[in-house]
Amino acid sequence: MKNRLISTIALTALACAVVAAAAAGGGQGRLYQFRGDVLATGTNSVQIVVEGGNHAALKALIGQSQNETFTTDAKTEFLGWTAGVPHVISIGDLRAGDNVQVSIRAKAGASLADLVAKPAALVGDHGNNSGNGHGALFLYVGTVAGGQAGGHIALHVTGGNWRGLRSMLGQSLDETFTYDEGTIFLLWQGKVPTVIDPSQLKAGDRITVRVRAARAATLQQVEAIAAAHVGDHEPGDPMTQNS
Repeated sequence: MKNRLISTIALTALACAVVAAAAAGGGQGRLYQFRGDVLATGTNSVQIVVEGGNHAALKALIGQSQNETFTTDAKTEFLGWTAGVPHVISIGDLRAGDNVQVSIRAKAGASLADLVAKPAALVGDHGNNSGNGHGALFLYVGTVAGGQAGGHIALHVTGGNWRGLRSMLGQSLDETFTYDEGTIFLLWQGKVPTVIDPSQLKAGDRITVRVRAARAATLQQVEAIAAAHVGDHEPGDPMTQNS
């Protein structure tokens, strides 16, 4: 009985290790992870609108389109996550709007062209969240006040969605927001967004800052959370987005 229990524990630990390795896109080379919503799938491809990723992935995206098509093959693993539990799926189970993470192993400093041509090691499907991510959306619109440095953006706030403006009641119009290596920065030229480095923001640029936080979060709590998305010269009226 004791030996059986030990064997069961060992097998469980091994299974967890295998899933953890797969979730990290285990293999040789540097890990590039792109996160976003599925636009379309092909026989051996997944097209997504990139909303974030790790530092290596976002660095490769600088100067490129937000919409990218990644290659898959017979060795690509597809995992669906339900209530935190992974299960094996196929590319045919992906649906437009599903939030996915594409993991690729490649040499350090690989170009985006190399990355999209290399079959992904893992595609993790986290279901359709309509781009809402985790937490409520706090959106702020304003002009960059002195650029950015050290993971912070100084913003003179001129608008925002309802939740963002409510958090501003009684506060200064000059606020400082946080970003990290997972924050995606987009420069809009007309209706075409390209990924930029945060250092490309300039004083006076009109930007939008999107942060996901608990619905009852204070402005100070929102500012302490890394922004999910910063848009430079974003077209349209972002203040209509209240989700």
